[in-house]
Amino acid sequence: MPVAAVGTVSPVRLSVMTFSIVARSPDGRSWGVAVASKFLAVGAAVPAARAEVGAIATQSFANTMYKRDGLELLGSGRSAQQTLDALLGADDDAEHRQAGVVDADGRAASWTGSQCLDWAGGVTGPGYAVQGNILTGPEVVEVMAQTYLQTAGDALPERLVAALRAGDAAGGDRRGRQSAALLVVSDSGGYTAGDDLAYDLRIDDSPDPCPELARLLELHHGYFDRPDEATLLPLQGELAHEVERLLATLGYPDLDTWAGVENYELRLVPGRVDPYVLDRLRDQAASRTR
Repeated sequence: MPVAAVGTVSPVRLSVMTFSIVARSPDGRSWGVAVASKFLAVGAAVPAARAEVGAIATQSFANTMYKRDGLELLGSGRSAQQTLDALLGADDDAEHRQAGVVDADGRAASWTGSQCLDWAGGVTGPGYAVQGNILTGPEVVEVMAQTYLQTAGDALPERLVAALRAGDAAGGDRRGRQSAALLVVSDSGGYTAGDDLAYDLRIDDSPDPCPELARLLELHHGYFDRPDEATLLPLQGELAHEVERLLATLGYPDLDTWAGVENYELRLVPGRVDPYVLDRLRDQAASRTR
């Protein structure tokens, strides 16, 4: 879609009262959004991101076209603030909107319209924008920003989820809890080469979605992280015999077949075995013989 067409499509209007953080990693290789709300499947409505372009959260009475149009604007070279200004300038309901944007260079912008429901507001800093509406108070966005800054040594997904959980613990959405989501894109990609989607995790309907989101992030690491070269064990001698016995117990001809069935194929290394995979194999075989 040409950039000039931004705002010409009738917007989808959703009452997404929520809190979110949009950020770029300090190394400039990842962009992401973490969001939570008393709203069904908030991850389907609020976040959007594209590697080497930026990330966006659209909420309050959300115009979901901000996601597509905003990424188009960012991709054309506009800054986060220029992108947000263009989106709002083409929107007759701008005062009902709330949005956060981070661009490819880590510049951040946030907007809270005058018609967003209290408490509503946001805060920005180098590489991040935090915003929320119908919150218990300003402490929600303040503690999210503080937590994000205090976890600077962690990877971007962990920092985003930590900030989200801190906002939730501070009161979050004053209507209650229902859903949460994490979206992260990276120049290193995800499961398939050439795809920038690194994390797309969603809790669509839960009484306590933020801890559940953190649990899914841990599971994601288990299934999709590449193994640490320094920890790989040579698959030879007694260890090779043990693996063969474990696989025979489970009825598999080889490690590749078992790992494919159990979704650990990204952790396979020819001639060596990842200790994480080995532990999962041992646990599964042990449960079979109990």
